[in-house]
Amino acid sequence: MAAKAFASVDEVDEALRDAGYLPSEAISTAVLLATRLGRPLLAEGPAGTGKTSLAKALASATGARIIRLQCHEAIDESRALYEWDYRKQLLTIQSVREGDQTTVEDVYDEDYLLVRPLLDALRSEDDVILLVDEVDRLSIEAEALLLEFMAERQVTVPELGTIRATQICPVILTSNNTRELSEALRRRCIFLHIDYPDVQRERDIVMAEVPDLSAELAEQVTTAAATLRTLSLRKKPSVSEVLDWARSLPVLERDEIDLAAVKQALPLLLKSQSDIEHALAELAKM
Repeated sequence: MAAKAFASVDEVDEALRDAGYLPSEAISTAVLLATRLGRPLLAEGPAGTGKTSLAKALASATGARIIRLQCHEAIDESRALYEWDYRKQLLTIQSVREGDQTTVEDVYDEDYLLVRPLLDALRSEDDVILLVDEVDRLSIEAEALLLEFMAERQVTVPELGTIRATQICPVILTSNNTRELSEALRRRCIFLHIDYPDVQRERDIVMAEVPDLSAELAEQVTTAAATLRTLSLRKKPSVSEVLDWARSLPVLERDEIDLAAVKQALPLLLKSQSDIEHALAELAKM
């Protein structure tokens, strides 16, 4: 468990808000169940909807240290669990003077072990939260490694033996749903879909992050962003990009959102020329 055990959905909601994260009821409920039942939380949804921020906010709210495994296609056991410091081992072997009793076993102890995120979380004695970010970018083989880790909560290092978890720390996995995750992994997790927030909730997020903005202007910003998300775009505007737009308004001396303001903001909200051109064509019809 993390440093703080939540008693209710309302308590989770309050703690996350105090940490600067505005959750929906579904988010607070999923966090309560994951932390109380000791189950991994799989947060899935479009990029930029606050999945990673949720893990960071939970760590802040509970006083836990966050351990992050950033996933990519090349992740393997040596990058996720552990590997030996071969350079240090080689230097030790080369420096052994004639007659010393150093053996192969001597260079396979803790001093030569490079601990990676999964093993760090497993052995940690302080309160930690393990964040497995963009788990959908893992290869099938690496996903199987992660699945085994979550199921067994232990790892065997041949030279050191079996290392078992000192605690069951909260695990949050995020996925942008770029590939289908295995049923075995999904079955072991509490599932949470985090979509783009509705206009009201996104307005609250904008006002919390950009307090100098008026409620009316914040609502105009989020309404315009919601309209853009209805278009057929390669990548829809994320919450962070909407916040960038909101922060730019005082710089651009904008006190209302009209068609010209939306067109001016497109490079902040959309990150490909094809999306910008498509949005301009659709806006021209309005």
